[in-house]
Amino acid sequence: MSERCGNGTDSQPAGRPGSRPVVGVEIGGTKLQAALGTRDGEILRLVTERARPDGRAQGIRTQTKSLVRRLIEEGAADGGKQPEAIGVGFGGPVDSSSGTVLVSHQVEGWNDFPLKRWFEEEFGLSAAVENDSNAAGWAEYRCGGGRGCRNMVYMNIGSGIGGAIVVNGALYNGQGLGAGEIGHTYVPNLWGTSNKDRPFDKVENLCSGWSIERHLRQVDRIPHKSPLYEMTEGRPNRITGPVIAEAAERGDRLVLEMLGRTTDMLGLAIANVIMLLHPERFIIGGGFAQMGKPLFERLRAAVEGSVFAPFKGRYEILPAQLEQNVVLVGALLLAPEK
Repeated sequence: MSERCGNGTDSQPAGRPGSRPVVGVEIGGTKLQAALGTRDGEILRLVTERARPDGRAQGIRTQTKSLVRRLIEEGAADGGKQPEAIGVGFGGPVDSSSGTVLVSHQVEGWNDFPLKRWFEEEFGLSAAVENDSNAAGWAEYRCGGGRGCRNMVYMNIGSGIGGAIVVNGALYNGQGLGAGEIGHTYVPNLWGTSNKDRPFDKVENLCSGWSIERHLRQVDRIPHKSPLYEMTEGRPNRITGPVIAEAAERGDRLVLEMLGRTTDMLGLAIANVIMLLHPERFIIGGGFAQMGKPLFERLRAAVEGSVFAPFKGRYEILPAQLEQNVVLVGALLLAPEK
């Protein structure tokens, strides 16, 4: 494995002596990325562009085709070799066996689209397609927090919550339509904001980044002279993820109370997964994980309080090591053999 797995820069030339590069592609609702790199996840050249969802799926595909062609042409102009395969991380459920997109919850027009075949016809290269959480989880296993273990679960917490499972060193994908959808499991609703709220709800609805922001914005007033008040001038509509993270780091009581409620719900979901799979490591990525110590201290305590007694202390909950390019690294690793 490359010691610089996933850490390349735009200025590096594509390719290595004696080997041909592969292409990794990330297709999200707001971001498109493509990279030339190696089969061990090292990024050699990177191009990125903001997705224009107003053009629907067809517009995203047009952007993607242009981005990948530009990447390949720039690599060739620098004396690099032509790539031999393409790996894709797509922001939504896919049938990985056929490389078909099942649906996108962000952009219309993707339903039942044969994305693998489309890439192969457009570029004349073999392709593999996975959902972005699986790609990210595989990248963390191979190049990040999962290195050295056999069984790992990955969970990314941002505007939504996704997951991936690695069993005995292989990405587990159920029947080929995905697995590890932790965000769609149910836990007790500890927010209790109104009598209309369900006593149980999806983890994604209760613990995602937007959920915490929404509940903090609904408070009657932000305590005067608190860190949160100082950063927002007492205006709840100014509360964002980065503001929450900084306020937690500064010990804001309201934010830590909300964070504790969130980690109690999230901890129960994670404990359930550990009781079913008992992985050596549970890796957490996404914007929510950037809260660092205030999050992980509470989360570890919540999990340890609920997990099966013989498993206590026999697992690790760690932050993801790879950052914004994690899906791309996974796509490179998943590129099919020639």
